[in-house]
Order: sequence, then structure tokens, then C-alpha cells
Amino acid sequence: MTADFGQQFKVATADGEWTAENSGRLRHMTQGEADLPAVGDWLAAEPLPGERRVRIHGVLPRRGKISRKAAGAPVREQIIAANVDTLFVVTSLNFDLNVRRLERYLIMAWNSGTQPVILLSKADLCTAEFRARALAEVSAVAPGVPIHVVSAQTGEGIAEVAAYFAGGRSCALTGTSGCGKSTLTNRLAGGDWLRTGGIREDDSRGRHTTTHRQMVPMPGGGVLIDTPGMRELQPWEGEEDGLSGTFADIEALAQRCRFRDCTHKREEGCAVQAAAASGELDAGRLIGYGKTQRELAFLERKEKSRSSSGRSAGNGKRDRTERRSRNWMDEE
Repeated sequence: MTADFGQQFKVATADGEWTAENSGRLRHMTQGEADLPAVGDWLAAEPLPGERRVRIHGVLPRRGKISRKAAGAPVREQIIAANVDTLFVVTSLNFDLNVRRLERYLIMAWNSGTQPVILLSKADLCTAEFRARALAEVSAVAPGVPIHVVSAQTGEGIAEVAAYFAGGRSCALTGTSGCGKSTLTNRLAGGDWLRTGGIREDDSRGRHTTTHRQMVPMPGGGVLIDTPGMRELQPWEGEEDGLSGTFADIEALAQRCRFRDCTHKREEGCAVQAAAASGELDAGRLIGYGKTQRELAFLERKEKSRSSSGRSAGNGKRDRTERRSRNWMDEE
């Protein structure tokens, strides 16, 4: 799948790019939105006679997925992209730079199994002093993560980013509206693939220009998936691996706490609180760590409650669900 417009899709075939639709059987078999095709998925599809259109019957096993909790109430997973090797987390070098929000993007990347890379965009619009301060702040919350300063206007950093596509690798862009994702995509692809727009001058925040997910081929091989800007980024359940990867410094400090089950709040002998008090650990980073832990715990409780409600509905419903979930490749 190369593009998702909500109700319509595009897929790449041996005969070029065709439009696509999900089969009724596929919609009936899936357990939820996260099981339906996403940009980056490999599909089993049937060409419709006399049309450049296919009907999708199945999704081949994914080797990874980038997902978040969908906005709004019920608790459900939203797939951002599938089968991605590298996730570019883009944040612009202006007053919209937010390291706490950046931590959430890193959690999403580490949990998905992709390699996160941070792109500090619009380098041509900031002062040298602001650039140096931003680099220091971002480096402090992203230990071990590659960071590139880029400008689609001047070309700074573009060659370094293009190197990630070597060997036909799949990459994706994520970040808030107005951070320059679409402009970077056009510069990397060498054409006007995506519509672009400016930012509001009063608060440096962007306007939505990308409203769908789209895969763009790169000149030297590989593909880049551009995604709509996110105002709200809530972690998806089970992101403990992403939490550990993003907050590796706090996890390392926790090994020195007196108590194994230390919550890093008021316990005696807490190495994490001691580091925050001495200035070794940024206090805001510890607050973000605790907040994310609470959100993940809340999602886990909600999921357990939902699973319990499903079991109480009776075995007949569960048996029907199990029959529907059989692998589509085993069916005639």
C-alpha cells in the first residue's frame, strides 16, 4: 500500500500504481482497525477485470509497525505506517521545539522496532545561538540517537539524510504540523510530490497541509512515507520497551536505588530523586517519565477491562471471533 486517503487507497503493482478497496471478507475477519492494511504493508490483492483497481483480501505478516493510541474515547490502536526501517522524527528549529513531546515520539519509535533519527529542520531560519542550545537540549533527552540539522531551502544535511535510503530501505517522517516534513520529502524526492504550507507567525505552529499518509519513491532507491502532523501523541499499550529505550538514563540510575520496586517518588535511598536534586538529571525529564508510566498503566487497565467484558459475553461470541481470525492464506 502506497497511500491511505481514509476511504480510498493506492497500491504499487508490477503494472504501476492502482487504486484499491478492502474486500468485505477482510473487513469481516479483522478484529479492529489496526488489523486493516496500512501504508507500507505488503498485500494479497485481486485485480478487478477491465479496471486499474484491485480488491484487497489480506495483509502479509508485518515485520514492524509504528502505532499510537487513537485520539478520542474508545481505547484503540492507530497504525501510522508498517514495515519501516528508520523513523525520522522531525522538529523545527523555532519556538515550537518541545523536548517533552520529542520523548514521546522516541517512545513510539523504539517500541516499533525502528531506528529513530532526529531531524532538526528549518536550520536556515534560526540563529547560531538558538541552534547550539537546541542541539544541547535534544542531545540530552536522546542519548545514542542520531541527530541531523537540516534545511530543505539551503540543502544543509540533505545528503546525510538521503544516505538512510541506501539498499532500498523504507523510512517514514513524523512530527507536528508545520515542522517541514512535506518540504523535506519534496527536497529528498527531487520534485513537488506533496503540497506544502507555512506556519503561523504568532506561535510558530504549523497549518495542516498533509492530510493523508503517502509513500514516495526516492531517486537512489528506497521509499519515504510522509504522515500528517500530530497535535496529540499518546503512547499505545505495551510500550515498556520504548519507555526503557527513551529513558535509558533514568533506568540506569534506578539500578542504584535501595529498593528494587522504587517508584522514584519519596522512597529513602532513591538514586533517581538524588540525581534530580543534584542537577545530574533534569527534573522535567523525570516528570515526563512518571507521566508516561501512568498513561501506560491506565491503558493496560482499560485493555484488561475490555478483555474481561469480551469474555463475559459468552463462549459463542468468542468461538465466532476465532473462526473469523483464521489465516486468510489457508482459506479457499
